[in-house]
Amino acid sequence: MDQNIRDLFGAARSCTYLNTAAIGPLPSQTVQAVASQLEDVAANGSGSLCDWFETRDRVRKLVASMLGVEADGIGFTRNTSDGLCAVASGIEWDAGDNIVSFENEFPANYYPWKKLRDEEGVELRLCPERDGGMDLDQLCGLIDERTRLVTLSAVQYSTGYRLDLDRIGRACRDAGALFAVDMIQAFGAVPLDLKACNVDIAAGGCYKWLCAPQGCGILYLGERARQAVHPTSYGWLGVDDPWNFEKREQSCRRDTAAWETGMGGFSLLYGLEQSLTLLRTIGIGKIASYLRELTDFLCEIIPLERYSIVSPRSPGERSQIVCLEPKNGVDANAVADSLRKKNIIVSARGKRVRVAPHLFNNFADIETFAACLP
Repeated sequence: MDQNIRDLFGAARSCTYLNTAAIGPLPSQTVQAVASQLEDVAANGSGSLCDWFETRDRVRKLVASMLGVEADGIGFTRNTSDGLCAVASGIEWDAGDNIVSFENEFPANYYPWKKLRDEEGVELRLCPERDGGMDLDQLCGLIDERTRLVTLSAVQYSTGYRLDLDRIGRACRDAGALFAVDMIQAFGAVPLDLKACNVDIAAGGCYKWLCAPQGCGILYLGERARQAVHPTSYGWLGVDDPWNFEKREQSCRRDTAAWETGMGGFSLLYGLEQSLTLLRTIGIGKIASYLRELTDFLCEIIPLERYSIVSPRSPGERSQIVCLEPKNGVDANAVADSLRKKNIIVSARGKRVRVAPHLFNNFADIETFAACLP
């Protein structure tokens, strides 16, 4: 990737940063945009209030265009959990309904459904992990006429397995189930066309592959989802005419902005706009292609006598995340700690070392990582 892009990221200069699957570093223009909005509030108070809302509308349209959906389906939250919890609490469940998911989902995509299992009598069906991924025939076999929701990550956090969204989306439509996607490990590194893949619901924080501020999340609810999922509460911005303060008997909005209850973190949206603009200008497809080159190179030079590659690497399943399992009983946390002492930042997830390069990394970073593996 262009050196000019690398220069935008301070983390690329201060260390060998291969941990975007945990936290994505912020590009300089994103930091400047957040600071500029806060400085404007400090200097002018509400003077730019209209611009705050105009910025939010621009970002909503920008997100929608990058996900292949309409802007009225996009709402802003704080994180992935906010979005998935809103879905869990917004559906009228009946005992005997079931939810289909994956046994090793990140906890944000497990606890909302566990609560329904424990408190509402909803059956939670979990497809087991197989060879770092899952058997899609087995997964689809869990879906039946009582399945209300299938909820899966587009990219798995602990293996990097990339889901065939189109196949699962078609299976959900055939069964009349809603299809929900945790997109936090995909959006920004993997091209997504939610509508084309029959995704009804998607949620994700923006602080990983979008390289945007923490505290800013996205919730997508398609038309089918908005018929089934209802806000459990709504605030003054969730009504049809929010600036008409005297009109008290108002209806809830019918778009996903209904889940935005009040004033949000506008400075974060200013930052998000800059990060999204950078990614869109480069092109998510180009970024994905570059990350394939980096991770293919990584897999070629890994010392296989000491590490196993857990992540699926077939064309339809590989992603920008590569997980390695140390052999001979070596602890993954010890490996990550050893690398950190050499100013190389990765994560340990269970027994695996997770390596997650992004657009600011280069082949020298990959070589440095491989050479320093204990």
